[in-house]
Amino acid sequence: MQNFVIAGGGTAGWMAAAALSRFLGKQANITLVESDAIGTIGVGEATIPQIRLFNQGLGIDENAFVAATQGSFKLGIQFDGWGGDGQSYIHAFGNMGRQLGLVGYHHYWLRALKGGMVNDLWAASPCAVAADQNRFARVEEQPGQLPSGVAYAYHFDAGLYAKFLRQYAEANGVKRIEGLIAEVAQNPENGSIQSLRLESGQAIEGDFFIDCSGFRGLLIEGALNAGYDDWRHWLPCDRAVAVPCEASEPLTPYTKSSARKAGWQWRIPLQHRTGNGHVYSSAHISDDEATSILLENLDGAALGDPRQLQFTTGKRKRAWVKNCVALGLSAGFMEPLESTSIHLIQSAIARLLQLLPGDHLAEAEIAEYNRQTDFEWERIRDFLVLHYHANGRSEPFWQAVRDAEIPDSLAHKIALFEANGRIIREHEELFTEAGWLQVLIGQGIMPEGYHPLADQLSEKDLGEFLKLAGQHATTVASRMPDHGDYIAHHCAAEQISSPTNRIVA
Repeated sequence: MQNFVIAGGGTAGWMAAAALSRFLGKQANITLVESDAIGTIGVGEATIPQIRLFNQGLGIDENAFVAATQGSFKLGIQFDGWGGDGQSYIHAFGNMGRQLGLVGYHHYWLRALKGGMVNDLWAASPCAVAADQNRFARVEEQPGQLPSGVAYAYHFDAGLYAKFLRQYAEANGVKRIEGLIAEVAQNPENGSIQSLRLESGQAIEGDFFIDCSGFRGLLIEGALNAGYDDWRHWLPCDRAVAVPCEASEPLTPYTKSSARKAGWQWRIPLQHRTGNGHVYSSAHISDDEATSILLENLDGAALGDPRQLQFTTGKRKRAWVKNCVALGLSAGFMEPLESTSIHLIQSAIARLLQLLPGDHLAEAEIAEYNRQTDFEWERIRDFLVLHYHANGRSEPFWQAVRDAEIPDSLAHKIALFEANGRIIREHEELFTEAGWLQVLIGQGIMPEGYHPLADQLSEKDLGEFLKLAGQHATTVASRMPDHGDYIAHHCAAEQISSPTNRIVA
């Protein structure tokens, strides 16, 4: 497999091109086909910490990347109103306290809570404390000292990130061809893809194809009939309206997700603007009302006209079929409630590199790729469903999603936690125990008990242990400067206009 053809650009296409050019080098010829006539749909301005591994793997300088993409830093996601009006919590990155013996921090916290000790769970999270104070800095871990517990990600302009990666990929030898794909030619004997024919008549042949054509899935679905798992019965939101607005102060180091009448609104702070959008169920609210709600809740003046997006939550039944892998929206869509869109592109690329075909396609490797993909998507789906299932709101939409059937895998996870606070992370699923803990507690699911080994501490030692966890978090956060000041000193961007031919989320 020497000739790789990527159908489509955008974030998915250029992430794939950059990674393949970095790790395959001169071993492969990489061609990307895209058309300036087709606007891209950015679905991931907000990210999770794993994106740092992708950029580091490419050897990208972080300051240059943040400046080039008008980026900011992210310590977590604040959820407002999901448990009811006036209620708020944060899903912060990094550690939540620290394990003692065989028992995780939250079991000691639960014991203290049941014993009448007043203690805020998030006081033991350095990222939560720093986010609350609008602080950020990269933390250099010191040998012989406790780990800081800090993890971070980014907010960035997805269009500018694609442009940044395009420059990187083309410098590494990736060939870009401008044009619209008119036909996908297949091998008449085995059905594999042979070439893409453009409207100009040019045919682009390849050994392996990567579908980044967006929702339409021109290759994976249009040619190869991969099929689609529709998850709207679990995640019924099917539309979004998005608009950027003027940047506002302070520049917060977290994403915000605010529950609305029939969905939720995102707020993503960038250096040059703030990204906003409203994800909603068209069965419970009209497009006009959804747009009005969005516009009424902006921090500044809108910088363009609101743009609509329709989607069906779910994924391809098979992300790899014959000699084609689907990435990004071609592979499926889950609303950006936990900023997983770009991560799913990243993990799919990593999985492809791990199972990269040699001189032939092996069905066992294709099956393994699809098995791992299914597991990852299903566990992320469960995490998103939890947010809806455990809501405390009274509107018809929220009552409906609270009462709806949930996946058996999620029901088991909730039952384990409700019993004695157990959180089992299976097969390195994406979200950690700390992530599940914060959403479960933040939305009102409290266990009846806790791990019995947490009783081994005396009451005095228990109080001291919790106090030290809080002091550590406070100390780490207090050493950080203001988030906006940090960016101004290290990675400020030139003020430029943002592309307007795409929906940003």
